[in-house]
Amino acid sequence: MTFMGYRRADGSVGVRNHVLILPSCACASETCRVVAHQVKGSVNVIINVGCSDVAANTEMTQRILTGFALNPNVYGVVVIGLGCETVGHRELAAKIRTLSSKPVVSFGIQEEGGTVVTAMKAVQAARAMVAEASLVQREPCEVKDLFVAIECGGSDATSGIASNPAVGHMSDMIVDAGGTTMMSETVEFIGAEHILARRGATPEIHDQIIRICEDYEKHLALAGQDCRAGQPTPGNKAGGLSTIEEKSLGCIKKGGTRPVVEVLAEGCRPSKLGGALIMDTPGYDISSVTSMVAGGASLVVFTTGRGTPTGHALAPVIKVTGNEVTARRMADNMDIDVSGIVRGEMSIREAGQLVFDEVLKVAGGKTTKAEAFGFSDIAVDHVCRYI
Repeated sequence: MTFMGYRRADGSVGVRNHVLILPSCACASETCRVVAHQVKGSVNVIINVGCSDVAANTEMTQRILTGFALNPNVYGVVVIGLGCETVGHRELAAKIRTLSSKPVVSFGIQEEGGTVVTAMKAVQAARAMVAEASLVQREPCEVKDLFVAIECGGSDATSGIASNPAVGHMSDMIVDAGGTTMMSETVEFIGAEHILARRGATPEIHDQIIRICEDYEKHLALAGQDCRAGQPTPGNKAGGLSTIEEKSLGCIKKGGTRPVVEVLAEGCRPSKLGGALIMDTPGYDISSVTSMVAGGASLVVFTTGRGTPTGHALAPVIKVTGNEVTARRMADNMDIDVSGIVRGEMSIREAGQLVFDEVLKVAGGKTTKAEAFGFSDIAVDHVCRYI
């Protein structure tokens, strides 16, 4: 019940030890990619936002970028900006410094005189930071040190009866050991929110769960949209899910059964670790994973029926499927096959233990399929909703 992790100065525990090359705006994303490509031990993210936006969306972008920098899988940060964006590289770096003791440096492409000079200086800084990071050694950590995000995407009929219940059992195991799990995608609670709300640890949390679902539907209605017409998606329907209620009843299974101790706004960090959490995000798996990693999750367990290759630069993503056809046809993307549940060859408890064991292995350094490909999918949601 232990794994080898990286214990940070703030008490959090990382499962990876990255130096992050972080753009402050879309115009710096490709320069960040050039830098990370030249420095082993560094990673970059690509964003398509960061300028020419309304205040609420700028705040959301800054919340996500700052959250990435604060993630326990990150040792240090090299920020690169263009120079005329809404929030510049110096301001972003300064904000990160006020919230963390991690090493942070920043560069502006316009100030330095272009990509070549900026990349040269950023590479030098990143190499020095990677050398420092390499001195940090893994040490024994407990399950209570885990912060696992739970996500689903490309769901089908097997998701609600196999992979989601299995991951839900894993979530209960982590919470029972003192660890933290987080589930998101508010739109995929709708139709089952009254069941999910019963898990609220307090009457206030019960009401928050109901309210975020109501607020999401109201928000869409103001835009002339109805989530019940867009959910399930065409792929979900092809996979055997006929209504949003049917989809939601399966989706909430992945969060387990333990009390929900906090409901978080999108991209926000929990007030304290330990227990089952919910984050208010849209029904788009990539933006939901983006937001949960920004909220501090160091590892992602992702269920899928039809299959998806998605991954994240900062946090390893473990793919779990209950569809034996998907497990076979997308073997290069799937990490765990729990289709034995559907065939009656495996219990949900046994499958949950299988997922739990894999979480400990990945937390200790095992590479996931998405990591091996170097996949990094980022989407910053600009539909701001506040609890």
